[in-house]
Amino acid sequence: MLTLASDIEVLARFGRALADPIRCRILLALREESAYPSDLADTLDISRTRLSNHLACLRDCGLVVTVPDGRRTRYELADQRLGHALEHVLAAVVAVESERTCPDAATKGCC
Repeated sequence: MLTLASDIEVLARFGRALADPIRCRILLALREESAYPSDLADTLDISRTRLSNHLACLRDCGLVVTVPDGRRTRYELADQRLGHALEHVLAAVVAVESERTCPDAATKGCC
C-alpha cells in the first residue's frame, strides 16, 4: 500500500502524462530513440506548437529531459528505465485486456 505522499505524487504525474494520447505517442517514440522536436512533430504529424506544449508537460512531470546538441536541443527519456516501465505497462494492460475481468465490459464498454 502506498503511504508516502511522494509515491502518490509520482504516480499521479505518470498518470497525468499517460492521460493524453499525444503524450503517449511521444513517450513511445522517445522509448525507441532520442529526437529533435521538429523530427518528432513530423513523425507524429502534429504542429510544433502543440508538440512543444506536450513536451513541456512531460518535462514538468519529470519524464523527459532536454539534451543540448550544438545549436539544437533533442529530447530523450529522463531515465531509460521509463522505457522498460512503458513496456511493462503495455504488457500488463494487454494481459488484462485479453482476460476482460470486468463483468460489465460487454454492456457498458468499460475496462
